[in-house]
Amino acid sequence: MSETDRRAAEGLLQLGYQQQMTRRRNLWETLFMSLAILAIPFGLSTTIFTGLVAGGPATIFWGFVLVACLMLPIGASLAEISAKYPTSAGAYYWSFRLASPRSRVLLSWINGWLHVAGCWTVSLSVTFGTTQLLIAGINTFHSEWVATTWQTYLMLVGVTFVFTGIGIVFNSLLPKIDVLSAYWTLFGTIVTMICLSVKAGAGRRSAAFAFGFFDASNSGWTPGWSFFIGLLPPAFAYSAICLIASMAEEVHNPTVDLPRAIFWQIPIGLVNGIVFLLPIMFTLPDISTLLTVPGGQPIGVIYTMVMGSKAGGFGIWIILFGIGVFCGISILCVASRATWAFARDKAIPFHQTFSYIPPGIDVPLNAYALSTLIQLLLGLIYLGSSTAFNAFVGVAVMCLGASYALPIAISLANGRKDVKDSPYPLGRWGVVLNVIAVAWVAFEIVLFSMPPVIPVTIVTMNYASVVFVGFGVISAGWYMISGRYHYTGPPDPSQVEEKHEGSPEGSTKDVAN
Repeated sequence: MSETDRRAAEGLLQLGYQQQMTRRRNLWETLFMSLAILAIPFGLSTTIFTGLVAGGPATIFWGFVLVACLMLPIGASLAEISAKYPTSAGAYYWSFRLASPRSRVLLSWINGWLHVAGCWTVSLSVTFGTTQLLIAGINTFHSEWVATTWQTYLMLVGVTFVFTGIGIVFNSLLPKIDVLSAYWTLFGTIVTMICLSVKAGAGRRSAAFAFGFFDASNSGWTPGWSFFIGLLPPAFAYSAICLIASMAEEVHNPTVDLPRAIFWQIPIGLVNGIVFLLPIMFTLPDISTLLTVPGGQPIGVIYTMVMGSKAGGFGIWIILFGIGVFCGISILCVASRATWAFARDKAIPFHQTFSYIPPGIDVPLNAYALSTLIQLLLGLIYLGSSTAFNAFVGVAVMCLGASYALPIAISLANGRKDVKDSPYPLGRWGVVLNVIAVAWVAFEIVLFSMPPVIPVTIVTMNYASVVFVGFGVISAGWYMISGRYHYTGPPDPSQVEEKHEGSPEGSTKDVAN
């Protein structure tokens, strides 16, 4: 164990946990995993249909810029907290440490379930989005084939198993895979920009169209509210900014590297998104044609029409599909770590099983399996209602946003006294940034509960609020059945007894198990 890793393990012990995972990631590998999870081109393209319905280019481009700017205060606020409490338990641990003794157990329970539910649903959204991209790629050459719901689900199962298998078998290589992902995204975005700009097979648009065209008639909402409804795609793209915290116990120097990764992924993602969107906005085919694409996934059609050939469109599709694959591998990995961490604190049924890490494997296999199984079970909803299933995009944004906002709000309510000594301090800007962060999350939870189009029918109904409340009911029910008797929150560092002074391996009591 290196000196840096030893200090990190000692710091983790002071937070109440023993070192169980191997620390493999430096700053760049941590940042690149954050960017792989963020996958801005993937997030924007798989949900571009919503932006087209909600107004078109003006909504898509300026909505993305607006959301990115609003995410900066959230990223800065979370970076400040994570620097002081760098543990894979993440947001629910932060809520526990920042809240008063009277409310900390319940608040950490609520936040923990919000976080794991958000991890599961955002992972499912990514794997399903990748599945839809796969279908779009097939349709490039076989436009007559329309995947049935059960065919789509079986493809989802296959995609999920591939991502999970790679994450388990190649766990030690994941940092290098994330580096490869960064290069793939960088050069892929540049290649896409050049190819679309040069070919422009569907014609070229003016700057007035690319930056200013707005038509809310397809949504039925008033123009102002339609624009806000169109913020879902960029909000989804940025929804996973703090999932990298679940990898904290695998980072060499998490006190320094973790907050940097959490914050800097946002402006880097902004630049990536602008470069990705501009050529699409300037070469966008007829919007009415795109809105009639079967399955509501027009990005493949956009590429084919702009490139002027199926082969050209397929070539650009491969770049985007690759970004989705890298994103899926990384996001399923962090979902497993979030599940494992919550089980470690006895908040999940059969916690001893799901917090177990087999010797010599260095992967929480049982937590990985549970996380994957839950996602596939939730995926079965698609067989009954594709509309209800699509709600998981909104649910992911709502659950993760709420889990981010809770520790920020608690810190703000306490006068920020607990984060004044953070290694990543916000200083005099802290209050302002915290207020903006909490206000935006509160607004987006209300916003993304609204139906995307009106009048509302059983098809256009937004089921996100139903699923969101459903997770809340399940969480509350399990708390009444078991949690209030067995869950005491994350470990109290004052209870940790060291067998050998200064030795992180020498705890006589692992209070997290």
